[in-house]
Amino acid sequence: MTSVRLLIVDEDRQYREWLSHHVGIFWPEASLQLADLEEFKRKRVALTRRDCDLVLLGVSVGESPEDPRSIGLEWLRRLRDQPGFPAIIVIANDGNELTAVRALRLGAADYLPKRLLTPERLHTILKVCSRTLERRRRPRDPPSAAAPASENLLGKPIPNRGLIPGYSILQTLGESDKAVVYLATSGELRRNVALKVSTQLRDGTDDAGQQLFAREYAAVNAINHPAIVDLYDHGVYEGREYLAMEYFPCGDLKARLQHPISETETLDFIRRVASALCVVHDAGLVHRDLKPPNVMLRETGEVVLIDFGLARSIHGGRGSTRTGMLRGSPYYMSPEQAQGQPLDGRTDLYSLGIMLYEMLTGRKPFTGSTAIEVLQQHVSGALPTLPADLAHHQPLLHRLLAKSVDDRFQSARAALDALAAVPDAAAAEPVALAG
Repeated sequence: MTSVRLLIVDEDRQYREWLSHHVGIFWPEASLQLADLEEFKRKRVALTRRDCDLVLLGVSVGESPEDPRSIGLEWLRRLRDQPGFPAIIVIANDGNELTAVRALRLGAADYLPKRLLTPERLHTILKVCSRTLERRRRPRDPPSAAAPASENLLGKPIPNRGLIPGYSILQTLGESDKAVVYLATSGELRRNVALKVSTQLRDGTDDAGQQLFAREYAAVNAINHPAIVDLYDHGVYEGREYLAMEYFPCGDLKARLQHPISETETLDFIRRVASALCVVHDAGLVHRDLKPPNVMLRETGEVVLIDFGLARSIHGGRGSTRTGMLRGSPYYMSPEQAQGQPLDGRTDLYSLGIMLYEMLTGRKPFTGSTAIEVLQQHVSGALPTLPADLAHHQPLLHRLLAKSVDDRFQSARAALDALAAVPDAAAAEPVALAG
């Protein structure tokens, strides 16, 4: 596309330069202007889409619309009424779920807490933004009788009409080949929810195969625990299956790992996830897709497991529902899951071990140019070795990542007990681990 014109606004000069650097990596030909809030106040009156395509606005939004620190919300109110003003992505210095929703309703194209903004997340947003800007620059087609869709810079077009009755779509949170997840307001619950909607239309000819979310809804509703996501609603509307669930404004563990994390914090997270696995396994389920994106964070620091779409009964038999199909992330998949063998709770403990290694070292233990290469390493590759300053955690790692299930911890409870006994300090001596 032609050169993109961006205005980056933030009071912190170093942060403006950080944003400029990473925008420049994604858009080398971009025309960038940097300004503090005082400069922005002077420029904004005459600023239109003829001069600028996008504004990255770093600003305080406070903790509520009435908060005197909510200068960002006040700016959005003013800019909403200014004809032809460029799209705005708010980078909030503070705020919460309430201010995020308020900002979106006031016309922000997207809202990002500064503490969660990483280069990876910024590049993802800019990638989608580039497609949106390119579409805006193309010649418009003649208007059709169908109602158009409004666009959100983070995801797919959002329908003007209600996609699912009873839910007002606010923002696209993410998407895959099978589903799109929206931030939505539930009219019945009067709260924000994450609304997962299937991208595949159901024709009613294969109820068992087409109800992608039904098993997840049934499985999770059998567990009532703070460490497991709350599911509120499930159904099919006009051929699309949907699932309404708890929304987590603090994001997931994958985003948290984009920032430095200490050894002590790592062990605390792993203990919390192991405790959540105890709940899942005690309920007779195997998660089968444990990975950082499926571990959500509360403001209190608690972790919550989500995405039980692959969960099965511990006594449910083989790992795949169809011959030759493997489901889950190759990077976190146990050797027995990679080979399509019967699974029990110990497969989740292997995934927990992968997460432990990744959090301690900042990299995945097994990688490859293809999924098959990664899976082969899980099956036959050497057990990963921690750096010398982390070697005191090697016994724990070996018990989690043992190739044979018989050599692993035999339950999540045993793993949790071992985690409680392992000291955090780098000078600690290796300890013997039972279970």
